[in-house]
Amino acid sequence: MDVFSNLALYFQFAFVRYALIVGVLIALCSSLFGVTLVLKRFSFIGDGLSHVAFGAMAVAGILGLTNDMVVVMPVTVVCAVLLLSVGKNAKIKGDASIAMVSVGALAIGYLLLNVFSTSSNLSGDVCSTLFGSTSILTLTETEVWICIALSVVVVILYVLLYNRIFAVTFDENFAKATGVKSGLYNLIIAVIIAVIIVLAMNLVGSLLISALVIFPALSAMRVFKNFKAVVILSAVLSVLCAVLGILVSILYGTPVGSTIVAMDILSFAVCYVIGLLSGRTKLFRKK
Repeated sequence: MDVFSNLALYFQFAFVRYALIVGVLIALCSSLFGVTLVLKRFSFIGDGLSHVAFGAMAVAGILGLTNDMVVVMPVTVVCAVLLLSVGKNAKIKGDASIAMVSVGALAIGYLLLNVFSTSSNLSGDVCSTLFGSTSILTLTETEVWICIALSVVVVILYVLLYNRIFAVTFDENFAKATGVKSGLYNLIIAVIIAVIIVLAMNLVGSLLISALVIFPALSAMRVFKNFKAVVILSAVLSVLCAVLGILVSILYGTPVGSTIVAMDILSFAVCYVIGLLSGRTKLFRKK
């Protein structure tokens, strides 16, 4: 009863309600496209783009911009498009290009912050950006409405383009042969992923974003083999983990991003056991 009374008390504050709304929306959007990225073996694109966003955010901070989204969003979108296009080049494989961009952007961003930043608490600012420790609890009403609008657009696009996304996810060559403009839909996926990454930085920080993309999808795959069922379960698990993570963080004072990821890990363990018991997941596979 003390837990529920404390939650009722906390929900009287607007920043708690804002955090929960944004957390649910980001978790939903990231889980939808997470299934596609996992199946296309581009799981770590979220990690790479989050580091790009970190570097862009460092530049915006040095320039003294009050709204860093003006710099972060377009830079991340451009890098998402480049990563997906360069990833098809035989000379630079997808994982190599992501690693280059990821490490490079993170290093340059931190270097710029150290050289040009005038903040009195640089370590705290960097830690908050990387791990999302407090930023989700300092959202303004304007930022919440922007997140709602972008999330609605992402969900609508996913529903409208579901069949095309399904086609380019499983067999891009066959989809292209049947007249599907796979390049266009890959471009749309890249742009949407970039938008989700920028939004998710406030929730879990740039170092933990991949967890929102990977864990719900992999958890759902332990239980179901049907694409639609995997997407639905992935969305349910992602939203549930986000809600539980935020509530636990508020009640016990743990870092928001890390707590949400811990919930995702727990859900994966549960789904893995369910898969073992149902025979869908084998503990050891024969070569």
